[in-house]
Amino acid sequence: MDHNVYLLATDPNDPCRDIIHSRDTGLKVRVFCLSSDPFTPNKNEIQLYGYAHNKLYAFETINITSEDALDVVSAIQWYADYVDYPQMEILPDDPRPGHEIAM
Repeated sequence: MDHNVYLLATDPNDPCRDIIHSRDTGLKVRVFCLSSDPFTPNKNEIQLYGYAHNKLYAFETINITSEDALDVVSAIQWYADYVDYPQMEILPDDPRPGHEIAM
């Protein structure tokens, strides 16, 4: 099985605003630090969450395609290694109180 190579675009004015790019596919994932960034999920994208170093992160795809959907978790796992927190648990729902999914 081939492994994607991921690249990171950072915002020099906001150290908590990264975008993960797959070099080999069209996958892009925006990273939000929920302790400092406002975040409103886009219903047309995939959102996943994870804690690293006592910070809660939201990961949201950018213009996701069905071909790239399976690579989202591996991109987040790569980011967890990048921030030196490989044990990050990837969560399907926002764990903050009051942010449950409305059915």
